[in-house]
Amino acid sequence: MSALTGLGAAPAAARPAGFSEALTAADDFLWGPWLLIPLLLGTGIWLTIRLRAVQLRKLFPALRFAFVDRSDGEADTAEGDISHYQALTTALAATVGVGNIIGVATAIHLGGPGALFWMWVTAFFGMASKYSEAFLAVRFRTTDANGQKSGGPQYYLQHAIKGRVGTVLSVFFAVATLLACFGIGSMTQSNSVAAQLEHSFGADPALVGIIMAVAIGGVLLGGIESIGRVTAAFVPMMIVFYVGGCLYILAINITAIPAALALVFADAFTGHGAVGGFAGSTMLMAIKFGMARGIFSNESGMGSAAIAAAAAKTNHPVRQGLVSMTQTFIDTFVVVTCTGLVVLSTGAWTGDDPATMTATAFTTGLPGQWGHYIVSVALIFLGCSTILGWAYYGERCIVRLVGVHGVLPFRLFFTVLIFLGTVTSLDDVWTFADIANGLMAIPNLIGLVLLSGLIARETKAYLEQDPYLRRPGEEFTSVPEDAEVEA
Repeated sequence: MSALTGLGAAPAAARPAGFSEALTAADDFLWGPWLLIPLLLGTGIWLTIRLRAVQLRKLFPALRFAFVDRSDGEADTAEGDISHYQALTTALAATVGVGNIIGVATAIHLGGPGALFWMWVTAFFGMASKYSEAFLAVRFRTTDANGQKSGGPQYYLQHAIKGRVGTVLSVFFAVATLLACFGIGSMTQSNSVAAQLEHSFGADPALVGIIMAVAIGGVLLGGIESIGRVTAAFVPMMIVFYVGGCLYILAINITAIPAALALVFADAFTGHGAVGGFAGSTMLMAIKFGMARGIFSNESGMGSAAIAAAAAKTNHPVRQGLVSMTQTFIDTFVVVTCTGLVVLSTGAWTGDDPATMTATAFTTGLPGQWGHYIVSVALIFLGCSTILGWAYYGERCIVRLVGVHGVLPFRLFFTVLIFLGTVTSLDDVWTFADIANGLMAIPNLIGLVLLSGLIARETKAYLEQDPYLRRPGEEFTSVPEDAEVEA
């Protein structure tokens, strides 16, 4: 599978001989030990220090504020298009999907069980990155010509960093996000859904593509309000449905969990991949694939989820930053962990095909064919929700680059790609996904480092007044305007 198909890539038969090798070389460079891995970890660690481990100190107040105190009057007084909760579920829709089901198995297959440990590490420090990018998205959001809120790295990189550097980073991010949404957010997702339906129920991929394009296209025409309503309704339900199946399997295999966890921690530093080689190389592969699949799954540091956060009705950016931070916790420490432990505890991780490992684990762990169907249904709905979230990300980047008149053509083109993804044979999907994610992450991570002082300063000021997120939202109406930094 390749996210490049439909973007001008040659068919497999006509593809140049070195095409896959070139993709792999680019991926190895981006995700090698000298670029994205240290940049991701370093940025997350730096922000964790500057914010005094906000992901630990404020996780429970943030979870309560996101899921329990969903109506504190702020939605009636604050600017924005959707609620805190809808912004969170829209971001969850884009992140909880194929990466949580197939991506985890792929990471374990290529990097060994230790890859799961490095996914946890990426997520822990990534929570500080996710908080920071959501904070900045609300802090520097604007209103477009249609009256909708627009924000994210494509805006805060330009508005918060003076001069040409900020503009270049902003445009680079917007273009990279468009490339990513056409591949990661449309074709690869629809291809996975169609393949799963064909495998499980014998469905015709072309018919699946038509139904998906019509249904998702109809939701997209309603804009972020429509997307927010849909994701708020079924994303939490599908996560509970899938995680419930995982927990049942883990309960009946509870004696295998300690050994699975021991394998994860031991192989994180020694290497035990299916790929062979000496221990140092497989340890590096565990780090590489764990972090690459980790960011593919939870998108921390990529800046994508910040685009959804910018649409939230909130009176202060710290509030939405903390809500958005819980997305990474749910994605990785809940959904990814459940998938990884199911794959390891059932022994499915020793199989040859990572695309079917999770389904095999569910079939092994549950009676009859129920396990296989649970994975199929979860992949279908979560794949479709991912398409919705990424469509919004791409739309906001189109607005940044060409204005609101580009929204309708974008939606139509995006919908066509959904169909094409179901009927086209795609190759090199994970390699291209890693490259696209990396290209998005680079400008955003640079911006987070440059703006870390602003983030820490305003976060500290707010939390001194409202440490547990319990004050009425209308008491907070603005933040300082002089926030630009020299670059």
